[in-house]
Amino acid sequence: MQFDDLLYRYFGSRSLDDLEEAQRFAGIDRMQVDFGLSRDRGERFALWSVLYLLGAAPDLDIAFKDAGDRDAARNFMDLMVRADDEPEA
Repeated sequence: MQFDDLLYRYFGSRSLDDLEEAQRFAGIDRMQVDFGLSRDRGERFALWSVLYLLGAAPDLDIAFKDAGDRDAARNFMDLMVRADDEPEA
């Protein structure tokens, strides 16, 4: 699934900039429910990653039972911090 399709599925928009606060919270809630219900590792990681970017991801020890998945999530977090720290060209 493409990122913009994921946004549309949960938020009804392909741009988070167009959302009202209630729409944002409702989309996050739907995404958290699907994250909790999903048993597919790839889908769970994708949902967790978007929730992380939105500031709504569960803690790693709660989100991922597998140590490798927790390490992958930590790597993702580190990459996002580094990307945020890089100066714009």
